[in-house]
Amino acid sequence: MSLPDADAVLARLSFELPPNRIAQTGAEPRDSSRLMVVGEGTEHRVFNELPDLLRPGDLLVFNESKVIPARVMARKPLKDGFGGGRIEVLLLREESVPDLGENLWSAYLKPAKRAGNELWLGQHRAEVVGQQADGARLLRFEHDLKPHLDEIGRLPLPPYIKAPTSENADDDGLWQERYQTVYAREKGSVAAPTAGLHFTPELLHKLDERGIERAAVTLHVGAGTFKPVQGSVADHVMHAERYRLPSETAEAINRARAEGRRIVAVGTTTVRTLESAWDGTQVVPGEGDTRIFITPGTPVRVPDLLITNLHLPGSTLLLLVAAFAGEERIRAAYDAALSGGYRFYSLGDAMLLENQLLENQLLENQRQF
Repeated sequence: MSLPDADAVLARLSFELPPNRIAQTGAEPRDSSRLMVVGEGTEHRVFNELPDLLRPGDLLVFNESKVIPARVMARKPLKDGFGGGRIEVLLLREESVPDLGENLWSAYLKPAKRAGNELWLGQHRAEVVGQQADGARLLRFEHDLKPHLDEIGRLPLPPYIKAPTSENADDDGLWQERYQTVYAREKGSVAAPTAGLHFTPELLHKLDERGIERAAVTLHVGAGTFKPVQGSVADHVMHAERYRLPSETAEAINRARAEGRRIVAVGTTTVRTLESAWDGTQVVPGEGDTRIFITPGTPVRVPDLLITNLHLPGSTLLLLVAAFAGEERIRAAYDAALSGGYRFYSLGDAMLLENQLLENQLLENQRQF
């Protein structure tokens, strides 16, 4: 059987999104956002009804990565008594390049052409010591920068969220709290794993009471999450992102699969982590970098259900959900979301999708009896 043409799928999934449908604030409370349930049919629910939509014994898998204050306004060194200008720095991740020494970070600089070879991030000096293929610069610091990020940086909100831009805009802690999941623990992301933004402590408690099991993975979301597919899907390069799947999570997933219980991935980053850890028969614990690119025709083997937000047209995430749930269902679901007033992107509403492989297996089981 031939694989679907991913470029054609992406073109068919294209849509026009009015700017006023891009959510600028999250629902309050978080779990009052809308939830479209997409399986054999389509239901329109509220996210806090999730415990009623899941079964006792289902296993929810969360990405507990935490967004770091990676956006820093840097300055060039003084020269001849004059300030050298300001450069916006988006720190991406720590890097390991043996020939370049320690305390390395990759970062996007704006404007990059004017950055020069030396920058000051607060009181912390950085040398520009290299450039990566995607245009990111390599910055080398004189010491470990991580303990100082809270004092010099701000959360790197997505570009489509028109938040205040003054340097003190986050002093009240509004965005520091709202653009994090309530269960975030491991610092390292430059964008939130947004499907998790709908959960509240109260909802997690209700899920526990319902007998729904929980497990966690970590995938540190990179800036590539904002990068649309330009040109052919085959030529698109995924940024490397670090992930970790603990042994206790692998055990919980493999046990649930063996017992016929459903695995529910919270977010596309969780899907990418689980599929990166799949060895053909089970998930294996470990950590490393992943560039996995899930497109239509790629079977998603581990999760049976996916909780996800509504994604950008032309994005790799739209291809992932089409691979997971099927192109026709995603097209119908997005048509319903556009006509039904759903809010899109990081702070918008959510979907609960059924893996098309699960439905195919159920149909095959029915044919055998």
